[in-house]
Amino acid sequence: MTLQDILTLDCTQCAVPASSKKRLLEQICQLAAKELGDCNASDLLDSLLNREKMGSTGIGNGIAIPHGRLNNTDKAIAVFITTEHAIDFDAIDNKPVDILICLFVPQESTQEHLQTLQSIAKLFSDRKTAKQVRKCTNKQEMFNLIQHN
Repeated sequence: MTLQDILTLDCTQCAVPASSKKRLLEQICQLAAKELGDCNASDLLDSLLNREKMGSTGIGNGIAIPHGRLNNTDKAIAVFITTEHAIDFDAIDNKPVDILICLFVPQESTQEHLQTLQSIAKLFSDRKTAKQVRKCTNKQEMFNLIQHN
């Protein structure tokens, strides 16, 4: 499973205002809850915060890949967001984050979860991709960039 397979335009947002890591994760969960339908934003947030307690999902270069597992769905989805201003995310390089690719997967989809995380990390390991994302001025541009990468 790749990011292209599970990302929708509705779950893509450009230049989102965010004041903190937690507030940004809350916004991500609200988008994901609308898309999933059978999950509420609070459960999604708990899933992300539980994962963040194990260690930050900020992978460096201004990018974070928060992810969580869900019990009550068989659908995997991604939320792709850029922020208006970079925010502190406790990333491994201690730099603020302005690109987030959030992943929610069914609890029992361990292998797909790992493969999807790997494909996202590979996509963004090329600094050119992050640079192109940062130049996007709307969600359609961001979505198209991912779909054609």
